[in-house]
Amino acid sequence: MSGFPPDEPSAEVRVSPNFGPRREKPDMIVLHYTGMETGAGAEAWLCDPASEVSSHYLVHEDGRIVQMVRESDRAWHAGKSSWFGRSDINSCSLGIEIVNPGHSLGYRNFPKPQIDAVIGLCKGIVQRHTI
Repeated sequence: MSGFPPDEPSAEVRVSPNFGPRREKPDMIVLHYTGMETGAGAEAWLCDPASEVSSHYLVHEDGRIVQMVRESDRAWHAGKSSWFGRSDINSCSLGIEIVNPGHSLGYRNFPKPQIDAVIGLCKGIVQRHTI
């Protein structure tokens, strides 16, 4: 996959090779923080084949949205997880990584442009997938 049109109109695309076929219709959104020092480092990691992780979206602190996996595909963001008896959360969810160092490196307040971008992105996903 060399590129694709973004599902979210405001997103730029940087393709991650770390994805597979979706097994279920998405009916939930999973929000993560990156837990890395920089957004550039997180973006590189999510697009590195050696990491074997990805997310549908990454939201930078300045509000920039990067889509790495099509919403119709299964990103590898939830690991071994479960929710109300369901065990393949990657297949039934859309993953959003929010740039923030997190508890290991020291939380930073989420800037308003980032919060606004996450809210807008979630609203778009909810409309596209009737979540």
